[in-house]
Formats: sequence, C-alpha cells, structure tokens
Amino acid sequence: MQKPYPPVFLPFASSPNSIRWAAQEGVTAILPPMHEAYASPLFDLYAEVSGKPRGHGTGLLRDVIIADTDDEAMALWEDSGRFSGRAWFEPFGFRRGLMDPVTKKFATAQESIDLGYALVGTVDTVTRALEANMKRQPVDWLFCYTYNELVPHGKLMKSTEALWTKVLPKFM
Repeated sequence: MQKPYPPVFLPFASSPNSIRWAAQEGVTAILPPMHEAYASPLFDLYAEVSGKPRGHGTGLLRDVIIADTDDEAMALWEDSGRFSGRAWFEPFGFRRGLMDPVTKKFATAQESIDLGYALVGTVDTVTRALEANMKRQPVDWLFCYTYNELVPHGKLMKSTEALWTKVLPKFM
C-alpha cells in the first residue's frame, strides 16, 4: 500500500540461490556471520546479478553487545548470543558457515570478535570489529542481534546507545 514501499530484507541470506533471488528481486540480502571463503563469493554473486557495485544492496547480521569492559561484554554475550546460538541456531546448521574450509576448525569466541563475526566488547573493541567487517566488505546495512531478555534491560539500553552515539558515527 505504501508507495514507495519500504525496503525488503532477506535475513540469513547464505546460499547462492537466496542471494541470486534477492539480487534479481531488488531485495537487500542480509548475510549472517560467515567465513570469508563462503561470504566473499556471495557478495560477488549479488553484485553480478544485481548489477550494483559489490556490497551495495547487502548487509550484515551481527550480535552486538557493548559494555564498559571487554570481559563484561563477553560474559553478557556468553549468556545471550552464544547461549542462543548453541541452543537454537547450531542444531539448524547455521554455525557451519563459520568453519574454515581448509582447517575444518571454528574461530574461538575471541577470534570471532577479532574477525568481526560478533560486535562484542567496549566501544573501541566493537569499532575495530566493525572496521574489520567493512575492510573485507563494505555494506549498506547492519542488522543487530541484541537478545532482549537475555541481556539485562539497562545494559541493553546502554549498549544500544553506545552503538548509536559512539560507534556508528565513525562509519557514516
């Protein structure tokens, strides 16, 4: 009914078929955390099919927890995103996209943060993690997992405010 209609997003876009469909239909593909060996060809495919520059029309889905210390953020992530991931997403195979295709190993929690698979830590740590993502692949959108109820409300609000006022302005 709304004209123009709001953007349409395809979260968890992680297969060539889903990326191709999104690119053909003008839908923004939101890629979950994935090893670069899997993500890079998908960004290339979207660009090829859509005719847009690489990264345009795409976004990233990331856990986001910003706290006063890296240890506090890691503890909150352990009780929220990592807990939820193990209990819900891993049984559906979502973690397979993070496996290194050569070594068959997964990044540790700290490596996941360093690589930007999760935006967890202080403002500085999260900024570096987002920079790591944007150096590999600039995108138009960032979808943030924040785990309502699994992260105490006050800490969640503080995290969201820090993302909006201290991290994202560095990328705008």
